[in-house]
Amino acid sequence: MDISSLLQDLQLGPAPSDTPRPPRPLPPITELLSQLREKLIGSAEQHSESCTVIGGVERLFHVADPDWLFSPVGEEGGEAELRAAYRSVICALIGCADLPLCEEGGGLLSSAAYQGVPLRATAISSALTVLLGALGRYCGWEGEGLLLAVAPPICVFAVTHFQDELWTTPSSRAAARRLQEALLRAGCWRDSAHLLTGGDVLGGVLDVLRPQLSRDAMERRPAAKLLLTWTLLQVKQPFLSPLLPQLLPPSLLLNDHYRPENCMLGVQCLHHIVLNTPAADLLHFNRAELLYQALFKHLYSTEAAVIQLVLSCLLDLLLVLEKPPSSPSPSCRRSCRHDNVLRLVLTHMEAEHQVALRRVYAGALPHYVERMGVAVCRHMRRLERVVLGYLEVRDPPDETSRLNVLEALERASRAAWPRIRTRVDSLLHSLLRLLVDVSSDSQLEESTRQRVTNQTLLCMQLLDACSHGDIQRLLQDVDSSCCSSQVLGCLATITVRTEVKQA
Repeated sequence: MDISSLLQDLQLGPAPSDTPRPPRPLPPITELLSQLREKLIGSAEQHSESCTVIGGVERLFHVADPDWLFSPVGEEGGEAELRAAYRSVICALIGCADLPLCEEGGGLLSSAAYQGVPLRATAISSALTVLLGALGRYCGWEGEGLLLAVAPPICVFAVTHFQDELWTTPSSRAAARRLQEALLRAGCWRDSAHLLTGGDVLGGVLDVLRPQLSRDAMERRPAAKLLLTWTLLQVKQPFLSPLLPQLLPPSLLLNDHYRPENCMLGVQCLHHIVLNTPAADLLHFNRAELLYQALFKHLYSTEAAVIQLVLSCLLDLLLVLEKPPSSPSPSCRRSCRHDNVLRLVLTHMEAEHQVALRRVYAGALPHYVERMGVAVCRHMRRLERVVLGYLEVRDPPDETSRLNVLEALERASRAAWPRIRTRVDSLLHSLLRLLVDVSSDSQLEESTRQRVTNQTLLCMQLLDACSHGDIQRLLQDVDSSCCSSQVLGCLATITVRTEVKQA
């Protein structure tokens, strides 16, 4: 099919005449794109008609001469007019697969509400892939500017439809992936991060997203939070700092959402900001304190996944806000934000009964104890109760909680060894009982039993060093009739006093 017949099928260009005439020259591409835009907007509500028009657009981009498609008309202002025309027709094309808005109040739509969207998205992705292929092969110097003009809406569309969500199917996701790859090839970008930070595309993407990042818009547009998260996670230092005024507010809104899945996306965004923004920029305008307050309140949540992300993010954020005391100086007597977090974590650990939360808390505890250093002595009473309580409770099949709490005890013994000596009796009693329980537990795998045994013996050696050999004296009073030969063999290895590093 030649281009004239195709334009006639699409009802574009000059009206056909019954009188035979010689072929007319093709109309200017900007004029044709303007007509095509109106036709796409008019057919957006009709599924069958929109698919027919989208298919015609794809054939047009496939058979048309690139010099006609991408050459500006006129000398003055022709390039800007061409870019605006292409951007407008691409936005109209993408609009044919717009997602329906959710109800007021954030009520989620069912999969039936998105019926027809995947099919149209697949057709649009195919048409845009053909356009990008032709644009990538076009050698004119205008092609680069045109590509930068159309890349932002195409990128946003591709990201929206390669997500595994209700409005996508395997075929539509595959088509969107191919579209994203075609965009990267057309601009010779290595990956999505290079696409956003290697030119002016990021500013255009944020311009497209900006109307969707208010609180009400994110409630009604289910794809907005995914677009924000994807875009933010692609941008790293040093490109992120100048964008904080645009990206931090919607990230805080998402972090404050009542749905756990949205809250987790918000925490991931905030953690990425903390890791990829210089401390000076975070401290500017008191941003770091704002982030701390926004994250600290999540420690009262009962969602294990949320708590895990928050504790990891707070650990990095606290390095920005303040340095923990590392030596027994007068400054370590002052409570800091590290103390606030560790105090609340230990308080929750004492009363927690959910297995998932116990594992999350126990996994984070060694890192916070290590970070506190000698200042952990301020929490030694709470820490002792937590250690004794967690060592008593089995955590099959991998004994994750027990192993993490043993690691926390090890780090506390190294950092605050003078305060450990007064607690040797209770800690040794708990460690001995743990050895006996583990040795007689037939449900444990041998590798797990060995890890718990080794970590327990290491803690005993550290207690012996902290107490200047008292452990060896106390172990002599152990009733050999109550222990297996395996346990007695392990206890016999504790004969050398361990040197404790004073951090």
